Amino acid sequence: MANYMIYMQDAWAYLRPALEIAILAFLIYKVLYYLRGTRGSNILAGILIMLMLLTAVCDLIKLEVLNWILAGVWTVLATAIIVIFQPELRRAFAQLGSASFLHSNRKKEAITEVVTAVLNMSKRRIGALIVIERSIGMRAIVEDSIKLDIKLNSLIIESIFFPNSPLHDGAIIIKNDKIIAAHSILPLSRDESLTRSLGTRHRAAVGITEESDAVVVVVSEETGKISIACRGSLRQDVKADKLLQYLTGLLISNDADSFSSMFGTMEENEQLTGFTSGEEGS
Repeated sequence: MANYMIYMQDAWAYLRPALEIAILAFLIYKVLYYLRGTRGSNILAGILIMLMLLTAVCDLIKLEVLNWILAGVWTVLATAIIVIFQPELRRAFAQLGSASFLHSNRKKEAITEVVTAVLNMSKRRIGALIVIERSIGMRAIVEDSIKLDIKLNSLIIESIFFPNSPLHDGAIIIKNDKIIAAHSILPLSRDESLTRSLGTRHRAAVGITEESDAVVVVVSEETGKISIACRGSLRQDVKADKLLQYLTGLLISNDADSFSSMFGTMEENEQLTGFTSGEEGS
């Protein structure tokens, strides 16, 4: 037992520095990632570059007084960072305090924006194909699309799918609370029964859910009817009062019971995917 404890202590002595480096690297990465694109980040970069250059020059030519001054500047740099990044730090701590329910609230807000846009487009019979990414990413599709980084908003969704809009063809992809891609070309379902009964937009909705765990909302251009696809199943003619309930169950509850209650058994799914041939084009 004593030998085992000694072995564990020796192993920990080697692992501890690696763990410390990993923690520091993670913290530095998260701080830099959070501060990217802010005005303060440019200020901090300028200060660091200037201090490093001055320190190197003073060490090289042995300027003792300036070295002493710079040593003091480095010690007060932490206080300067707090002053420079005061707005960002305040926002970060506010987000940290609400982290327990922040993610759920963002999902609810995103669902509300999608539902609002879908209902408005359904009334005006504007075709739409909206993909909501979950745990399985769609990087390959995003790379071949028009990349965006837009805060999710119902008006933006409606403007993208407005007839004759440059981006109205194809799908949009939503991740968390942002639209990350538009004009996305999705794989079509390989199910031959769907090929005969569904149009391109609905087949694409089913196709992407056969390859990922995404949830897809479709608005028919000809009828204005709303459909939801998930896990290779398609529920059509979703009423307005059920749309929010279904999306909340799939995206927030995310359990088998919610899926079964919406899409039913395989036999029921075959009935749900019965669609008039040629109803929906590309």
